[in-house]
Amino acid sequence: MRVLWFANDDLAVAVLSRLCTKTLLLLKCVSKEWHRLISDRSFVCVQSKRTGPTSGFFFQERFQWCNDDIKSISYIPVEMENNEMLQCTVLDFLPERVVLMASTNGLICCRSCFPSPQPAFYVCNPVNKDWVSLPFPAPDVGNSLGLAFDPLQDPIDVSTKFRVVKVFKTETHSEDSVLSFDIFSSATSKWRRSAEICQCNSKLLKNGGIFIEGMMYWLTDGDQIVMFDLGKELSWLIMTPFPTSQFDVIPEICIGESEGRLHYVLISEAGLQLWVLQDHFASQWELMFSIALDKFEEENPEFLYNVCKRVGSRLTIDVFPWLVPLAYSDGLLLMRVSANIFSYHFETRKMRKLCSLSALGSNSMFYPIVLPLAISLVPLDRP
Repeated sequence: MRVLWFANDDLAVAVLSRLCTKTLLLLKCVSKEWHRLISDRSFVCVQSKRTGPTSGFFFQERFQWCNDDIKSISYIPVEMENNEMLQCTVLDFLPERVVLMASTNGLICCRSCFPSPQPAFYVCNPVNKDWVSLPFPAPDVGNSLGLAFDPLQDPIDVSTKFRVVKVFKTETHSEDSVLSFDIFSSATSKWRRSAEICQCNSKLLKNGGIFIEGMMYWLTDGDQIVMFDLGKELSWLIMTPFPTSQFDVIPEICIGESEGRLHYVLISEAGLQLWVLQDHFASQWELMFSIALDKFEEENPEFLYNVCKRVGSRLTIDVFPWLVPLAYSDGLLLMRVSANIFSYHFETRKMRKLCSLSALGSNSMFYPIVLPLAISLVPLDRP
């Protein structure tokens, strides 16, 4: 039986490309012709311009007191409830166990778990299970990566072009500590060292770099955000909206992307705040959202209790935080509250419990790696 309701492929592309990626994945099973059409690069090129919102978050545990890798990785869909859809085999198509490094526009960057006889970096698409391996720089001294991929700037009709940026500390002849940048390009399949260095004495924090319209951003522990312009290969230090010394408690922070702009999530005794970067050269921020802790609790009484007291008790680093922002993307915040994981949508002010920490592993409490994912059909071609 022939299942095709369009007079030609052009009409089919015009209609189907308007559907969300999740629906298209189901429609690939309708017929061989639809599978061929939806898998074709020319169709994916058109459809990728309408990338949907964040569909979920990858979550990987980390040990608190050592640098050993934990191999288990969980995927938390934003629509899940009470652990019923928690997925733990999403990256099992890769040739080995990996550590999450960065994500952007539907692609994930990761590395081999150590020890590994032949360590490598991988860039993959968890939806279609495509992956490519990248050579592993030796010796590897990087502790943070950023993945740069933008289907709007680099059309994928012929090939999928991406870059990986590794930032690491080096010392100059005067023994000053600076950040250096290594760049891998899928066009050349090689790493190279950028001539740019960044005078920064702070430590990079929280997950991988955030890629937004040609810029990479990394959060630090020194009231600064490192910015790297991939086109010009220039770096810049952006000051955060407030220095942490201004607060009585130790604030909890994360950064992320929404509507093509960098956002800064801050939780302190002043409440939950969302800032958006207006001018990176002037370190100019605009407050987009703010809610006091008692109001936050009043709006979510089934999930929050004694928030002011619990947030206010973290006066030193040896006091473990009770309310922590883990990742932010597309207006959605993933956060830990006590021993549970919640999502919070800033526009609707809706808080939702997704799962418990016990479902994510025994070390899930201690500063996990958390990366957002927007499902995508983008293919990757192995050389």
